Amino acid sequence: MENNYKAVGLTQKEYEKIVAVMGREPNELELNMYGVMWSEHCSYKHSRALFKHFPTSGEKVLQGPGENAGIVDIGDNLAVAMKIESHNHPSAIEPYQGAATGVGGIIRDIFAMGARPVALLNSLRFGDLENSDRVKFLLDGVVEGIAGYGNCMGIPTVGGEVYFNKSYNGNPLVNAMCVGIIEHDKIHRGNASGVGNSIMYVGAPTGRDGIGGASFASVELTEESEEKRSAVQVGDPFMEKLLLEACLELLQIGCVVGIQDLGAAGLASACCETATRGEGGMEVDVAKVPRRETGMLPVEVMISESQERMLLIVEKGREEEVNKVVEKWGLHSVIIGKVTDDGFLRILEGDQVVGEMPAESLDSSGAPKYYSDYEKPAYIEEVQNFTSGDIEEPKNYKEVLTKLLTSPNIASKEWIYRQYDHMVRTNTVVKPGSDAAVIRVKGTEKGIALTTDCNSRLCYLDPREGSKIAVTEAARNIICSGAKPLAITDGLNFGSPEKPDRFWQFRECVLGISEAARELDTPVISGNVSFYNETDQDAIYPTPIIGMVGVLDDVEKAMTMEFKNEGDVIVLLGHTKDEIGGSEYISRIHDLEKGRIPAINFGLEKKLHSLILEANEKNLLQSAHDLSEGGLGIGVAESCISGKLGAKININTDLRKDVYLFSESQSRFLITVKEKDLKDLKEMLQLREVPYQRIGRVEGQDLEITINEASVICEAVEELEAAWRGALQCIME
Repeated sequence: MENNYKAVGLTQKEYEKIVAVMGREPNELELNMYGVMWSEHCSYKHSRALFKHFPTSGEKVLQGPGENAGIVDIGDNLAVAMKIESHNHPSAIEPYQGAATGVGGIIRDIFAMGARPVALLNSLRFGDLENSDRVKFLLDGVVEGIAGYGNCMGIPTVGGEVYFNKSYNGNPLVNAMCVGIIEHDKIHRGNASGVGNSIMYVGAPTGRDGIGGASFASVELTEESEEKRSAVQVGDPFMEKLLLEACLELLQIGCVVGIQDLGAAGLASACCETATRGEGGMEVDVAKVPRRETGMLPVEVMISESQERMLLIVEKGREEEVNKVVEKWGLHSVIIGKVTDDGFLRILEGDQVVGEMPAESLDSSGAPKYYSDYEKPAYIEEVQNFTSGDIEEPKNYKEVLTKLLTSPNIASKEWIYRQYDHMVRTNTVVKPGSDAAVIRVKGTEKGIALTTDCNSRLCYLDPREGSKIAVTEAARNIICSGAKPLAITDGLNFGSPEKPDRFWQFRECVLGISEAARELDTPVISGNVSFYNETDQDAIYPTPIIGMVGVLDDVEKAMTMEFKNEGDVIVLLGHTKDEIGGSEYISRIHDLEKGRIPAINFGLEKKLHSLILEANEKNLLQSAHDLSEGGLGIGVAESCISGKLGAKININTDLRKDVYLFSESQSRFLITVKEKDLKDLKEMLQLREVPYQRIGRVEGQDLEITINEASVICEAVEELEAAWRGALQCIME
């Protein structure tokens, strides 16, 4: 048996620890269960030592990390449950099923808390789209998988982001986020409480798909990875829809004392996690687990990751109530075990004990915990050696603007989101395409704003500052929708933690997120870590994706980015500096990914957030848009295109024209205000000592930009829109 530990992803020291814990050598079933539970994907053995840095509590936090999802209070006895998770490796091998089952898994995390899922978002990364048929194939399959599952579930996909960079050529990232609404007194958790209570299995039969999925996601992708297609699960959204409704009804009845989805590591994970959160022990008979394939071994039943399955801890004597509800929804339920308090997870096959392990030793609390070495990568100093003087100023700014608008990172993502049903349930107030999505909380005047964000190029150039920007950019998206940011869920995607330079990137990003979350009072209430996102060639750029939720007390005050009315005054808030390091401009136009990235001033940032929310509350603002990729030039163009109105911009500056137009300086917003309200807005700006500049007016059908009295750009908005809207679809065709 000692020779088999490598086959399940364990090291010799880890195997020796298992022998010490058990007092004997594990059998094949036990070894495989330790293999999946001690995998990076399940145990976070290389990352959890750093989780102490995250702020995870706060006045509004009802549930922080450690459960299926985090929960944050939005007032009036209502709360939002939220979680983001990755499905990167499966999507690299089987893009449709990898993405689809990623959506299915995150939905189960939300309704396992007792919340009804109301919205889906995603955050995707792919390689060089313009020069790779393989990348096009992956993008097409992933988008189709997300749409296929979410649309069938009747849950709107309301927002997300997609970025392209050659670092993802061999390893795409597929992160799915789900949010749900729940009343405070209806929250449920995954606890196996009450000795003698029944363990019931509900949902789809167990098959051999997904076996070893957690271990598969905990190693680097290689050519041999293509052979591990059995580690990719197969989803059935129609089954999941029935499962969702059945579980929510059971939770309303009150016969269920604990609930857990069968996600990574399947029954092995669900059993040990619920046992350790509850009385400490559990007994499960694999012979009673419904199967869709004959001849399955106990080990296959325990570690299969077949989809659409839930584990329920049911009050003894109320099992028949569960059966009736489940049957009503066309599903089956069966008792497979009971809660014990002896501290052991005992696996039976009929009358025979086939596995017996201390439950806590399988859980993350008993798994190895590593304090990895870290070292600043040599490339950092080299790539930061850049100034704007190293590039020539362009001669034709119209060509530059058009080329930026057709960049896959900036171009319209309509080709993607039009495949998603974002209006189902008719609660979507702000659709995909604005800074943040906004959905109505049915039966109230409230709304919730949702976004995902991360500029991984900035995190590559400076992981700590880049991750601060990811959090802050997400907050600006929420602010621009008129909502107050509340909390975040993070999807941390990195290379191998066993390589000091990769772990340094991870550590820096954790510290950056922690600082920004504290400054903005947006605690981290849930999340996911995905390591080993690399191939034989190289690792992905560090990609700490931030999912954020905010609340509007009056959803009718939701804001959007588009210019609304002829004659509105355009105002730029914040400072524009010579900060084009890491910008889309120097990447797309000059083929460089270099420079010192923009700095964050949290004092100014918080002033701006407060000002915009107050100005919106007073009905002073017509639109709001934060400036990020492409800077002011792209920000103005986007607001023109989305509003189908022109603008006349007139700027005086000491900066070079390209620097002023395309710098990605932080803490900047583009707002519009009616002329009659400008005086009131100025008084607020001056009172708060917020830097601002009146830069133009919404007018006509052309975008005209004049800098220092010289015309720089004059182009019909219709032409800019055609370039921006058609770019991605043209590439995919």
